[in-house]
Amino acid sequence: MGRSMTDEELAYVYWALSDAFVDTEVDYEAIARQTEDYDPSEIKRILYHEVAPVCHTNLETIIPIIWSAFNLESLKNDIKETLKAREASALRRIKDKLLIRWLEFRYRYIWTEISKNYKKT
Repeated sequence: MGRSMTDEELAYVYWALSDAFVDTEVDYEAIARQTEDYDPSEIKRILYHEVAPVCHTNLETIIPIIWSAFNLESLKNDIKETLKAREASALRRIKDKLLIRWLEFRYRYIWTEISKNYKKT
């Protein structure tokens, strides 16, 4: 546990975590298996600071557009653009900081379910 990620591995961590925001039954055990080789605090940070700001709206619409899986390339690009916009604007950083706090509160159950499925060593 706790090893660093390549860009390709990070993209697959994004993709695994995005499964928590689809309109089907979520397999938290599978998400845990796909992310358990990395530092749990970093996975939690990625979940709320990078993935949730891009994916949360899928769960908040009456009829979610994405019901089975996010597109890996689109997800990666959307997160990259979000992070770039956040870095370029102080106002965006403030707005995103508030959004992230709300996402951590609103979707606390996602991290609870993922983390309880990590293998104990």
